[in-house]
Order: sequence, then structure tokens, then C-alpha cells
Amino acid sequence: MSVKPSLPKGTRDFLPREMLRRERIIEVMKTNFKKFGFSPIETPAMENLSALTGKYGEEGDRLIFKILKSGDYLKKIDEKAYGERNSMALTSSISDKALRYDLTVPFARFVVQHQNELFFPFKRYQVQPVWRADRPQKGRFREFYQCDADAVGSDSLLLELDFIMLYNAVFTELGIPVVIKFNNRKVLAGIAESLGITERFTEFTVALDKLDKIGLEGVLKELAEKGFDDKVQSGLKKIAGLSGSNDNKLSVIESLMGDSMIGRKGLEELRYVIQNLPDINSTLEVDITLARGLDYYTGAIFEVKAKGVEMGSVGGGGRYDDLTGIFGLKNLSGIGISFGLDRIQLVMEELDLFSDLKAEGTEVLFVNFGEEEALFCTRLASELRRLGVNAEVYPDSTKLKKQMDFANKKEIPYVVLIGTEELKKGEFTVREMSSGEQHAHTRIELLEKFTSNTATANDRH
Repeated sequence: MSVKPSLPKGTRDFLPREMLRRERIIEVMKTNFKKFGFSPIETPAMENLSALTGKYGEEGDRLIFKILKSGDYLKKIDEKAYGERNSMALTSSISDKALRYDLTVPFARFVVQHQNELFFPFKRYQVQPVWRADRPQKGRFREFYQCDADAVGSDSLLLELDFIMLYNAVFTELGIPVVIKFNNRKVLAGIAESLGITERFTEFTVALDKLDKIGLEGVLKELAEKGFDDKVQSGLKKIAGLSGSNDNKLSVIESLMGDSMIGRKGLEELRYVIQNLPDINSTLEVDITLARGLDYYTGAIFEVKAKGVEMGSVGGGGRYDDLTGIFGLKNLSGIGISFGLDRIQLVMEELDLFSDLKAEGTEVLFVNFGEEEALFCTRLASELRRLGVNAEVYPDSTKLKKQMDFANKKEIPYVVLIGTEELKKGEFTVREMSSGEQHAHTRIELLEKFTSNTATANDRH
């Protein structure tokens, strides 16, 4: 019995056209990662469940994809939990591994496990898929790629400057106008202290992180339902309504902060970034409501949004002072950012920023008129490839119309026709598909023509 082909909800196949676009984005990222001194690593798709649980907050833990134990996973089941239908208590009996939720916690595990093989500060980049049991919607998937850059082993604020410049470099090269929002968790901790809710800081930031999704009224309602008093709601209204320059915002926050030492430390770090950041093309905006609702952030936090496009953030990250401490390596400060590949692709499609990608596909197709001609074309195509030209020979000697239709569908700009007469004369017909014009070229002329085209295309990039 045949099975109707389908995909799990929140996952996707990528056709060649889409993959070319994704590869372009990744290529730009990797080039810039290397420029800033980052080295590549990879980690497994799955991690021990204990390594992931408790690192993303209560809501994050619920979105972790658990993997059933192999074999008879019910054999050692917690009968009481099973009888009570207590899924949370039951999990440890039937699952001890999970798909990674992000790349940062696995990176912390990696650093601790390989600390004697690394030198610090250690800067890494990583481009791999992650999985979250989230509700799929536009720009949000259950399987998606993260493109991360992290540095561990230094608490220097020069790294904060580096990461903002890295964001700017990537999005400028991709042609996406963005605003880089930034804040500091120490500032939020100072605000919580001044509002008398230090012991409920995590609850407060989790609610604050929903501001973009449910709006100010929605967050105020959630805070009220959780028992936060009018003072907290009044404080939230003040910081949510801040406008003006970055310096003006920080001055207002300083007046609301009171004598909080941690809050003033956060303001000092924010001011350092503003005063010392070299000129960038992107907009840098202090956003005191930015919370990044992950428990491991302790200092600077970032979020990047594309201008003029209705889309969630296309990047985010921040400083984590002791993430490796959860795996036994204390006092190793780190900072990292992530690029949302899937959302970046959607933004670039909406802004029509892939118009020059045709040049990265097949540039030349050799028509197949028979075995002798095809073998000659194969040798000629091989010469072109050695010269950096993307070339292919149609594998079957079939009707010319079918081969030309193939070239049109693949958007191949040039077709070379070498039949019996062309072989005898040593002159080959080159057809430009967009105009239909045809010209005869010798072997040398043909090689020169396409290597010249390739050099011109590379100059455009």
C-alpha cells in the first residue's frame, strides 16, 4: 500500500532555487565570521536531556523535542506517574536525550568537554539546524537553522562592539536595512530592584519579552494576573514609552533606577558601547524593554529587526557570564549572537534581493546530438569547469526542443550546439537564451567568452 508523501508540521523541503539563496546567505555569514576571527565547529543534533533542561526557562523547556529511549522504553516506566498521567514526571522514565533547542547551550557543553584542547578567548561560529516544538507560523518553524558566533573566556566590552559590527557587516553585505536593538540585563535587574521585585525577576522578564507579540496592554494584563502590583505596572509603562536619542533614554532610566548598583553597572556598559562604537550603516537603538527571555543572559542583549518588513527578529544574542558553570567550569564569561537564516531568506525574498543569483547556477549547457559529439562536449565542458565556469552536458541524445526546454526551465543563459558539421569546421554555435541570438565561435573563442563572463559576474559580487 502506497503512502501519501507528507512532511511533519513545521518542517520544509528546499528546492534548488531556494537552496541557492540559502547558500548565498550562509556564504556571506561565514566570510564575515572568519574576518572577525571566528573558527568553525559542529555539535551533534541530539544532546543529553539533562544538558538542555532548565537552561531556557519554563516555557523553553516545554518546547524541547524529547527523544524516546531505544528498545522497550516502557519497561522501566514510573508506574505512579503513568497512572496519574503526569507527563512531566514520566519524561525521565522514557527519554534521556533530546534534539538541541539552540546552539549556545551545546556550545557551553562543548567548551567544558574540550577545554584542554582549546585556547582562550575562544571564538567559534556554527551553522546547524535546531528544533523547537513551537506553533508554526510565518517565519517560525519547528526545524530551522541557526548561524551563531560566540566568544568565551573574556569579559571585555570590546567584544560587544565587535558583535554589533559583525551584525552590521553581514546585513550590509546582504543588502538588508536593519535596526540593531540592544539593552543590558543588569539594567533590567536594576529596574526590578527599584520596583521591589528582585525575587521575581525571571517572571518579569518573561512577561516583558512578550511585548512585541501581545502589546503593552497584554503584558500589563499578564503581570496583573501574576499578582504584580500597580507600582510594577506603572514602571513598565514608563520604560515602554521611552523615546528620543539613546543618551536621552539612558538619562531617563538612570533617574528611575535609584541606587541600584547592578543597574548602574548596566547603564555604564551601555554608555561604553554607544560612545565607542565605530560608524556603522545600521541603526543602533537602545530598547529598555528588550529582555531576551532566556535565563542565561547576564549583560548586554541584542535583537535585530529588518526595516520595512513585517517579520520577527532576524538575529539576537547577548552576554552570559557563567553559562559553562552549569557543566562545571566556573567564571568563564561569554557572549554570542545568532542569525535567523530562515527569516533572513524570507526578508530578502520580500525585498527582491536575489536578482543576481542566476549567475550561480549552470551558465552553459551543451546540447547532446549523439555519442561522438557528446564526448567532445564533455571534454570541452571539463575545460570550462577548470576555468571556473559552471557547465553541463545534456546526458541523453533526444529532441532538440526537449533540451532547449530544459535550459529554459533551469534558467541557463547560454546553450552550445555542436553537431557533426560544427565538429568538422571547428566552429561551435553559441545561443544566448534571453535574446535568441546565435554566434559561431572557435574552441579558443568559446573558452575566452565564458571565462570573461565569469570574471564579470565575480566582479559584481
